[in-house]
Amino acid sequence: MKAPSPRVGIEAVAGRLGAGRALSSVTHKVFPTHRSFLWGELALYSFVVLLVTGVYLTFFFEASQEVTTYTGSYEPLNGREVSLAYDSVMRTQFDTRAGALIRQTHHWAAITFVAAIVLHLARIYFTGAFRKPREINWLVGSGLLVLALGAGFTGYSLPDDLLSGTGLRIANGIILSIPVIGEWLADMIFGGEWPGAGIIGRLYPVHIMLIPALIIGLLSVHLAIVWRQKHTQFPGEGRTEHNVVGQRVWPGFAMKSIGLLFLTAAVITAMGAVFTVNAVWLYGPYEPAAATSFAQPDWYIGFLEGTVRLFPNWEPHIGGHMLPNPFYAAVLLPGIIFTTLFMVPFIERRVTGDRAEHHLLDRPRDAPVRTSLGVAALSLMALLFVGGAQDIVAETSGIPVGRVTTILQISLLVVPAISGWTTWRICKALTGVPESSPQR
Repeated sequence: MKAPSPRVGIEAVAGRLGAGRALSSVTHKVFPTHRSFLWGELALYSFVVLLVTGVYLTFFFEASQEVTTYTGSYEPLNGREVSLAYDSVMRTQFDTRAGALIRQTHHWAAITFVAAIVLHLARIYFTGAFRKPREINWLVGSGLLVLALGAGFTGYSLPDDLLSGTGLRIANGIILSIPVIGEWLADMIFGGEWPGAGIIGRLYPVHIMLIPALIIGLLSVHLAIVWRQKHTQFPGEGRTEHNVVGQRVWPGFAMKSIGLLFLTAAVITAMGAVFTVNAVWLYGPYEPAAATSFAQPDWYIGFLEGTVRLFPNWEPHIGGHMLPNPFYAAVLLPGIIFTTLFMVPFIERRVTGDRAEHHLLDRPRDAPVRTSLGVAALSLMALLFVGGAQDIVAETSGIPVGRVTTILQISLLVVPAISGWTTWRICKALTGVPESSPQR
C-alpha cells in the first residue's frame, strides 16, 4: 500500500482548520531559480545561526565593567584584574562546555551575515532589481545592512578586551568630533567622560534586544513585500514581465531552502570549530593607557577605519569653531556613502526618466553606466578597506607606512575612475551598443 505524501496530510489538516484555500495559494506560489538568488537566503539563515548561538551566549555573559580577579583556566592571565565582562567571556571560551565552539560560531555567523547582505545588495543593484515597484524593498535591504553593521560593532565591543576597547575609544572620539552636539551625544552614550560609566551595560541590551528586534521586523517586511510583489527573474524562454517561471514553494523550493539552512548552519559551525576568531585571550583586558599595534576591526568596519586613516588632516574653522578631522572622515564621508546607497532607485529614475515597472532583470552588461558606477564604488570601498590595514601592508611589503598612505590616497582618486571607465568600455564591447544610444 502506497504511503500518503506529506502534502496530502498537510492539506487535510488545513482543510479541517478552514485554511485550505490559503494553504493552496501558498504552496502553489512560484519562485524563480537562479544561483545568484541564494545570497538573500544565506543572509537569512546566517541570522538564524546568529540568534541561536546568541541566546546560548547570553546565559554566560555578564555585562559589567566591575573589576574582578581572573582565576580561570587560561594561566597567562591568572591573578590579573579584569572586568566581569572580560572574565565571563574568558570563562565561556575556556571553562564552559561547547563555549568556545558556540562563541566562535556566533562570530563567524555575524561575519557571514554582513557579507551575504552586501552580496545580495550587489546582485540587486547590478541587475536593476531595485527599480519600480521595488524601491521600498531596496530601502529595507539598505536598512538591514546598517543594522547588521550596528549589530556587529556592538557585539564586537562587548568582551572588553584591548582590541574592542580600542574600537570603543575611537568611536568615542568620532562622536566627540560632531559639531555642537558631539559632547552631549558622547556623554549620553558613554555615561560621562571616557571610559564612561558602564558602556558595556548600555551596549548589551542594544545588541541582544533592540537591534535583533529591528532586524526581525525589517526581514519580515522584506519577505512580505517579495511575496506580495512576486520575485524578479532573468529574461529567458517563456519569461515575461507578467509571469514567473520556476519552482512551486511546496515541495521543491521549500525542501531546497531547508537544505540550504542546514548546510549554512553546518558550514558556519565548522568554521567556528576550525578557525579561531577574535582571540580575546591574546589581546588581554582593556586598559585605557594601553594600545595594540596592527589592530583592525572585523572586515565590515574596515572601510570606516580606512576613511579615518587616509583622509587628509583638514581641520577648517567656521564661525570660530574648528571642524575636527574625524568628523569629515568618520561621520560626513560615511554619511554621504550610505545616503547615496539609500537613494540609488530614485537617482536612477531621475537620471533615466524610467518610471515603468520592471519584473525582468537586466544583465549587467546591458546597463553600462549603472554597472560602471557600481564597479567604481566597489573599488573605492576596497581601497578604503585596504587603507584600514595600511600598517600591516607597510610591514609585509617593507614600504614605509607614510608612503603606503600616500599611494592609497592617490589610488582613491585614480582607481575608481579607471575601473569605472574600463567597465563601461567592456559593457559596450559585449553588447555592441553604439555610444550614442540611450544610457542606463
